[in-house]
Amino acid sequence: MTRLAFLGTPEAAVPTLRALAQNHDVRLVVTRPDRAQGRGRAVSATPVKTEAARLGLEVAEPITSDEIVRALRSAGGLEVAVVVAFGRILGPDALAVPARGMLNVHFSLLPRWRGAAPVARALMEGDPMTGVTIIRLDEGLDTGPVLTAQAVDIDRDEVAGELTARLSQLGARLLTDILPSYTNGDLEPVAQSDEGMTYADKIEPGERSIRLDGPRMGEINRVRALSPEPGATILIDGDPHQVLRARSHPMAPEPGTWMAVDGVPVAGLGDGGMELIEILPPGKRPMTGREWLRGLRRESGMVG
Repeated sequence: MTRLAFLGTPEAAVPTLRALAQNHDVRLVVTRPDRAQGRGRAVSATPVKTEAARLGLEVAEPITSDEIVRALRSAGGLEVAVVVAFGRILGPDALAVPARGMLNVHFSLLPRWRGAAPVARALMEGDPMTGVTIIRLDEGLDTGPVLTAQAVDIDRDEVAGELTARLSQLGARLLTDILPSYTNGDLEPVAQSDEGMTYADKIEPGERSIRLDGPRMGEINRVRALSPEPGATILIDGDPHQVLRARSHPMAPEPGTWMAVDGVPVAGLGDGGMELIEILPPGKRPMTGREWLRGLRRESGMVG
């Protein structure tokens, strides 16, 4: 059994943690500290912390880089550490603690989409394919040498939450398949090329707004990239709504307006109509466009 530490934070990291705990000696789980979330600002644990508690694993929630290093050293005799969406840049002191370094499960086909938001950027750009790459971390941003990678096709209507869930399961399988060979010294990583490199910058608040003068497919891809969180936004009759699913529609209302067409809401964009398949009205639950329309007493209005 490999003696290892696991570093991760969101739900996407949980499948790998769960798979490692079944067959290896997970000495320590490192995650981000509890934080206030949601409209009520209730303090909640990260999904990784919750899963670690269920598995009976020791958890550390360091804040500073020095605290991360001390936590890893306290685990004692680590052969390797595994990082999945931890959300922090790890410095050379941390990378040097495990004898065989740190492995990262990254949700793209590196070197495309190095950085913080690889799934969202792939969808926003309309990529037909992405995948999972496992690298040994170095001091660069996702520049480390590659142990293995696997490509997957992106479904035409797939949103970020669904694609991330698929990639997280694939990443868990790939990592557990290659880990024994890596720790035994039978698998050595290969230097990563910079050819075709792109950066997946984090999503900024200003990118959430649907642009009514933008190309229709670009705005549909924006919806896919940001669903379910943080959500693409649109003003409907002056109120902010999140659009969780959308698709092209043959009807084309005037840009800046919406109308009901055969029981579904269609917004007018610069080059055609966009059906609002699923939306989140302010203060309500997510609902289909049909459900939303049934609660209104009008069949047209303004968007912005």
